[in-house]
Amino acid sequence: MKKFLALILAASMAWAAQAQKAVDPVVFEINGKKIYKSEFMKEFLRSIGKDPKAAPTACTYEKREALNNYVELFVNYRTKLENAYELGYDTIPDLVNEFMGYRNELAAPYLIDSVTLNDILREAYERNHYVLHASHILVRVDKNASPEDTLKAYKKAMECYRRAVAGEDFAELAYENTEDRMSSDMLKADDPRRKNFGDLGSFSVFDMVYPFETAVYGLEVGEISKPVRSDYGYHIILLKEKTPFFGKCSLQHIWISSKLNPYDGENRIQMAYSRLKNGEDFGTVCRDFSNDKSSVDNGGLMSDISMRQMPTEYVPYAAKLKPGEFSEPFRTDYGWHIVKLLRRDSIPSLEEMTPLYKQRLARDQRSVKPRESFIEQCKKHYDFKDYTKMYTVDKKLKKPMASLNEAVSLLTDSVFVKRWKYVEGSVKDLRPLFSVAGKEYTAVDLLKFVADNQHFEPKCPHNTYLEDRYRNFINDKVFEYADKHLETEHPEFGDLMREYRDGLMIFAYNDGMIWSKAIHDTTGLDEFYKKFSAERDIDNEADAPYFWNERANITVFTFEDSTVAPSKVLKVVEKATKKEWNTAELDKKISALCKGDTLYTITQQLVEKEHQNILKNNQWQVGIYEQTLPAGYRIVRVDKVQPPALKSRKEARGYYINEYQNFLERQLVQQLRKKYNVVIHQDVIDEITY
Repeated sequence: MKKFLALILAASMAWAAQAQKAVDPVVFEINGKKIYKSEFMKEFLRSIGKDPKAAPTACTYEKREALNNYVELFVNYRTKLENAYELGYDTIPDLVNEFMGYRNELAAPYLIDSVTLNDILREAYERNHYVLHASHILVRVDKNASPEDTLKAYKKAMECYRRAVAGEDFAELAYENTEDRMSSDMLKADDPRRKNFGDLGSFSVFDMVYPFETAVYGLEVGEISKPVRSDYGYHIILLKEKTPFFGKCSLQHIWISSKLNPYDGENRIQMAYSRLKNGEDFGTVCRDFSNDKSSVDNGGLMSDISMRQMPTEYVPYAAKLKPGEFSEPFRTDYGWHIVKLLRRDSIPSLEEMTPLYKQRLARDQRSVKPRESFIEQCKKHYDFKDYTKMYTVDKKLKKPMASLNEAVSLLTDSVFVKRWKYVEGSVKDLRPLFSVAGKEYTAVDLLKFVADNQHFEPKCPHNTYLEDRYRNFINDKVFEYADKHLETEHPEFGDLMREYRDGLMIFAYNDGMIWSKAIHDTTGLDEFYKKFSAERDIDNEADAPYFWNERANITVFTFEDSTVAPSKVLKVVEKATKKEWNTAELDKKISALCKGDTLYTITQQLVEKEHQNILKNNQWQVGIYEQTLPAGYRIVRVDKVQPPALKSRKEARGYYINEYQNFLERQLVQQLRKKYNVVIHQDVIDEITY
């Protein structure tokens, strides 16, 4: 019974192998490596732009020819690729660097959480529909400050918040408490700028740090935020206005300077406004009243400007006016104004804005969110374990399985000025701190990471510093592991990388073995020319590029006008030809004839029949010919007519180099096919339909 079952099993396995062979037979064998029909067809169908899922159609003669031609190209490519790997082209530094640059660029979308990225892009787009006007109070505290300093700053920020919501003047609170750069302006009590102290003007998405932006977009107009933490410290924010954003605007404006007597300024703006209401042209009124010298000659026309770039007071009018309407007079610290809206753009679609958003994301704090989310997913996927947060079996002791304490004790303040060095053997506690997919990392690895990633920064407690670096080190190693395994976890990415690497190698291989060799191998090119130039036939159309047509040596006398009669010039040229004057003598005689009144040129040329536009068909013989031009005329002397002739190697160098390259390639492929014992299973190819 057991023997019977064994026979059945063996037969089943043999049948399965035959079935697999029938479904995906071997098409080629190169250096003992089998290339299956599925791999070949994937390449072939892509080369002709056909969907691999499309049903096969009748195989015409043309389709069969295309298939057979591709077979030759494919085999040549794969044999050269085999040789390129054997010669170590995959290790050439320049190629490796170019490949890695390309890989890093294409890997980026795989190394972020696309859902989080799309959420961020949509959030930015929705916020982009509004321009905000806000003021803030900043209480500075470094992002790595000690808990004591952080608490101190937070308490001060909360005190400012309580006073603001209790009704105290926000600008005065900002003047007294803010620690941003504006506080260096020590304004007097009666200075009008104090009433806007802490004012940030108009802004939109990406104009502020992300925590600030998120907080202010969540406020209602007139609302004050609780302290918001950013890398700069704590912000208390007052939202003053929230205006629909319409992209760029085209505006005209009239500006009356505040340097005038206040009464005169108001009086003049009211006069201008009255004339506008009576229907006068805005540009005319602007020229009569406006103090803006840069725009007054253009009727007050300003350059197209984004709403977040224009003066804050202009924003509401740019948003609510209809094209062609002008505002009532309004006052700012600069004087009196009237604005007229000419055009207001709409915001493009999210799809159109996405490239710009991605570009700005690269320099924005929110760019870390998709990466951080991706890393958190990878931690679960790769069985990440942080032993500093895991405890020993003995629950009573509650002792962590690993600790950063020893690593912290080895740090000095030199780490804040990029001078700290890790000393080999200084770490005694070699317990793993964490693991990624089973690979463990110790304090030694962490401290080497710290040593390699120092930068100048404010001092902070060593434990705070190291905890921050520990998080970075974990993220770095999780990300590194994910990056290294992209090709295996995403087969389509692996295929793309393999194709690009092979393409780079083949290009370099062809250049080294064929293209550049043909250019620099002058001895080989000379021998090739001697052998194959003798076989050229002037009557063979394919050999035409290797021969000169009939050519003529000509001297051309061109006159810009007819002040000097052509007949006089003809006589001088005929005389010069008989007496064999050189060009200098001839030029002297013609110059005397023209007496400086006529501009002319003398040129000597070698022209080829069918590749020139000077000689007419009946002028291809030694002689002197007069030709009328749209302005002036020319005299053409045919000095010599040369019969068709074979071009020298130098004259036909480009053609011979191309032929030599093809010769070298055929020779190389022939050698490689023999070296790698190439086998083409034509019976399999003949059965292919597509």
